[in-house]
Amino acid sequence: MQMAAEHESALTLSDGATLAYTLHPEPRPGAPRLVLIHSLALDRSVWDGVLEQLRSDAQVLAYDCRGHGRSDRRAVRFTAELFARDLAELLNHVGWQTAAVAGCSMGGCVAMAFGGLYPDRAAALGLIDTTAWYGADAPLRFRERAEAAREKGMEGLVGFQVTRWFSDDFRARHADVLHRTTAIFVDNDFDCYAASCALLGDVDVRPHLATFRMAVAIVVGEEDYATPVAMAQQLHEAIAHSTLTILPKARHLTPIERPDAIAAEIQSLLQRRAA
Repeated sequence: MQMAAEHESALTLSDGATLAYTLHPEPRPGAPRLVLIHSLALDRSVWDGVLEQLRSDAQVLAYDCRGHGRSDRRAVRFTAELFARDLAELLNHVGWQTAAVAGCSMGGCVAMAFGGLYPDRAAALGLIDTTAWYGADAPLRFRERAEAAREKGMEGLVGFQVTRWFSDDFRARHADVLHRTTAIFVDNDFDCYAASCALLGDVDVRPHLATFRMAVAIVVGEEDYATPVAMAQQLHEAIAHSTLTILPKARHLTPIERPDAIAAEIQSLLQRRAA
């Protein structure tokens, strides 16, 4: 039987902003539903390698957060709670009452906010290369990063970003991936990038963690110094029944650097959800 084609479309949200999304086909009746949320200044293509391995396991909804990719690029005050509301509206639009939600970095912050604000809709959470709180100095640090982009342009931050995103070995072997990823980064609207940096600087979803009753998988690269292993361990300690996986020799964008491992972790999470 030939699988149905993926559906690419856009939703106009209640405040007039638009979200671009891709709804991948249901591989079989009753397959689990999975949402994938990308990281800061990138887009849903972060998940392309993971998606290739999940097509037969789940119906997948991937989208560009507001201010990113092909979604609306109007900069307002971005918060994890606003992005979680956007996801709730998107789920309503596609007719999903519940779904497992996996997020990388910024996407993990949004996933935690969604799990806290809409606990009955989050069937499971995959928290990848992320944290609930970046620390007391984070508001200043992230705003300084945005100011650096204003002074240097997005191109001026590429060197800083790629060494955080990927291990030395991966960068040496995958120049094509670096080119594609940095092209997306450089294409960002500055005001939306600054608003997204402020989101991360201000985010604090720690109060939600003790309330989580769904299955939760936490994954981090061993060499991640954007959201280090210690931050993942703090999540694991705060979330009952969570699992923690540390991927050797990987850095911050493990869905791109280690799609096989991330797909396996999500497959395991979906099985735990079903159980």
